[in-house]
Amino acid sequence: MALRLLQHRSADGARSVIAARGDTAAFVPGVTSIRELALRAIAEGKGLADVVAECGSGAAVDLGEELTAGRLISPIDHEDPAHVLLSGTGLTHLGSAEGRDKMHREAAASDAKTDSMRMFLEGLEGGKPSHGETGQQPEWFYKGDGSQLVAPGAALTMPAFAQDGGEEPELAGIYIIGPDGTPFRLGLCLANEFSDHVTERHNYLWLAHSKLRQAALGPELLVGDLPEHVKGASRILRDGKTLWEKPFLSGEANMSHSFANLEAHHFKYDLFRRPGDVHVHFYGTATLSFSDGVRTEEGDVFEIEAAPFTLPLRNPLARADKAIVTVKAL
Repeated sequence: MALRLLQHRSADGARSVIAARGDTAAFVPGVTSIRELALRAIAEGKGLADVVAECGSGAAVDLGEELTAGRLISPIDHEDPAHVLLSGTGLTHLGSAEGRDKMHREAAASDAKTDSMRMFLEGLEGGKPSHGETGQQPEWFYKGDGSQLVAPGAALTMPAFAQDGGEEPELAGIYIIGPDGTPFRLGLCLANEFSDHVTERHNYLWLAHSKLRQAALGPELLVGDLPEHVKGASRILRDGKTLWEKPFLSGEANMSHSFANLEAHHFKYDLFRRPGDVHVHFYGTATLSFSDGVRTEEGDVFEIEAAPFTLPLRNPLARADKAIVTVKAL
């Protein structure tokens, strides 16, 4: 059974790590963060699961109870949020071009191939190169630093100026950069990448603006081999009732790019290999309620679940108070 790691914060603020396999979960003695475990594994030249095993097993934990109580926090963080980079790649899944292309066709009112469709087709042709080779580069975007990550159960808050707050159910890779600049993958998390699709639909060159939003990670970090096939469900609850629901697929069998190709094109840049930094990289999705005409409202709850993760990711939608920023001359 695959190892899953979680971060816990008690009512008094004390932090700890939980290790889970199947239905069994227990605290990892003497450890306060997953990042601490990862740095230890790198320093000792061991795998993350091996280091966890060497720590032994503490008191048993009921994960569902801790999630309900709000004591499970994001499975990765840093003392300085500026050293956590959130980024992502789009048009990476076999069905991901349809919704994006529809938005851009409506804007362009043309029968010609959109830039999005051309990028998707290029990825379909060259996104899974042979081992050791670099394939077609994907679309890439920046989401912010670690201050943009919200905990499981916390509100995803769109800015006051946002035109939309929409879910993006997907997988996210969690990485840490070793002392010599080598990127290490800790594992995968369930994620809600959260974007402003109305802004993006207006003009695809506003994609960068639409992505500068918060994001949420599911509480579990899945350690080990990358999954070929992940099937889950994404839904929106309004007033306690299901407003919209749809299955979503991920994993390399459902993607036009391999994980290795997405990683190669992200970490090829020197500035993304700064020792000690943490990277959260969203791999993309093909399932959006926005593509089905859903318009979210404040108070709606996004819910995402998928095996082999055992806990759902739930986040209500909120809007920030209006803030006027004034630049002062010195």
